[in-house]
Amino acid sequence: MDDVGGAGGVGGVRRRPVWSRDFGLFFVARAVARLGDTMLPVALAAGLLQHGYGAGAVGLAMASTAAAFAGLVVFGGVIADRFSTRKLMIGADLVRLGTQALAAVLFYSGHVVLWEICVIGFANGVAGAVFQPGVASTVPRLAADIQGANGAIRIAESAAQLAGPAVAGLLVGFASPGGVFAAHAATYAVSALCLLLLRLPATAPGAGGAGHGTGASGTFRADLVEGWREFRARQWLWGVIAVWCLYMIAVWGPTVPLVATEVVQQHGPRAYGLVNSALGAGTVVGGFLALRLRPRRMLRAGAFALFAFVWFPAAVGAGLGVGAMAAGAAVAGAGMSFWGVMWATSVQTQVPPDVLNRLHAYDVAGSLAMMPVGQALAGPAASALGADHVLLTSAAISLVIPVALLAVPAIRGLVRADAVRADAVGAARVAGAGGTEGSGAGRRPASASLTAPAPSGRRDRRPAPSGGGPAAEEAGDPLP
Repeated sequence: MDDVGGAGGVGGVRRRPVWSRDFGLFFVARAVARLGDTMLPVALAAGLLQHGYGAGAVGLAMASTAAAFAGLVVFGGVIADRFSTRKLMIGADLVRLGTQALAAVLFYSGHVVLWEICVIGFANGVAGAVFQPGVASTVPRLAADIQGANGAIRIAESAAQLAGPAVAGLLVGFASPGGVFAAHAATYAVSALCLLLLRLPATAPGAGGAGHGTGASGTFRADLVEGWREFRARQWLWGVIAVWCLYMIAVWGPTVPLVATEVVQQHGPRAYGLVNSALGAGTVVGGFLALRLRPRRMLRAGAFALFAFVWFPAAVGAGLGVGAMAAGAAVAGAGMSFWGVMWATSVQTQVPPDVLNRLHAYDVAGSLAMMPVGQALAGPAASALGADHVLLTSAAISLVIPVALLAVPAIRGLVRADAVRADAVGAARVAGAGGTEGSGAGRRPASASLTAPAPSGRRDRRPAPSGGGPAAEEAGDPLP
């Protein structure tokens, strides 16, 4: 890895604590919502199968949510940059509270019609597309230590992902699938309540529409075009997304279904549960590592961590024992989780706040767009070549992915934003201590602009991250 700062931060700048009342509320909202989301596949599978539907119906119900989310999240990013992100997130949670409560009623009553479940899933996907972009701009407004905040959230979400299926299984066993949907609805109620109690600090003047309740001055189409222009202007951003499309098609897309099939067929469902739990435990470890390690070039360090993923498909493809597969899954999960924190923090700190929601939406859409393609190709490829050969091929390609990332100068050379600011402040102090050449009109004060150029070549419009504690709320808007 690159130069790694210790607890004192990068460049001698001491990091402030992550935790505050408001970040704690946001942390609980994300953790509880993630717990509910990981319960949903169990509820859909158990509920639809119980009412006479097959695996195809389960897939269609899940696809209705994924299609709505992937297709509309870019537009959700524009909306989030124009209006109050907190109000939008609360509204999205309330919509999903209603839809999941309706699903619970349908399953409790025994009136389960597939098209109705798909419509509910589609509505959930639309709400998710409105909710998700606002997450990117909320974290920098709540935490001074953005990397630490992302690491903490990643740990919570990973722990929830471990617990969710188990909780759902217990609810199905002791109650019914309707009970899982009722619990899922309750998680959105908790999330909405936490966001309602949240006090977001005001954004800097001129920071654009992010978080303001007034909307932006341009048209919706103009904002959409501007978001695309800003996305294309940052080679490190679209470069990662382009590489990630290959990753989804050739690595992650086929690995997930084929690992499940191979492990269950050869070792049984309990072994698959163990391997899946090991993957989740590894992501928790990766989150803790991301809390401690402070690489100067975050994407470079994250790319090196991605080399660890090879052990997951390779162990299963090579037909190793359950213990070796679980160990490979844990190592892979740690690498993926560390990369995820490095990537999220880079986006949140390198992109100006007035376009952050839109660019985050492009990130989400681009990252997910190719996953269904990889999943769809997994079956035919396994039939033609054998599942073990496909997994070993995915393992080989997983080594190509970080190499491709490191081969792009804009990606491997991107310096973390706080390190750039620390370097600029240090240079200014040296210049101030050493004096300036000339005198009178020729003398320039050492406090001249220290703003580093943004990755696009224009000056970065992003203000320094706000403090972790509550700040003045936006005037006239009790829900900033």
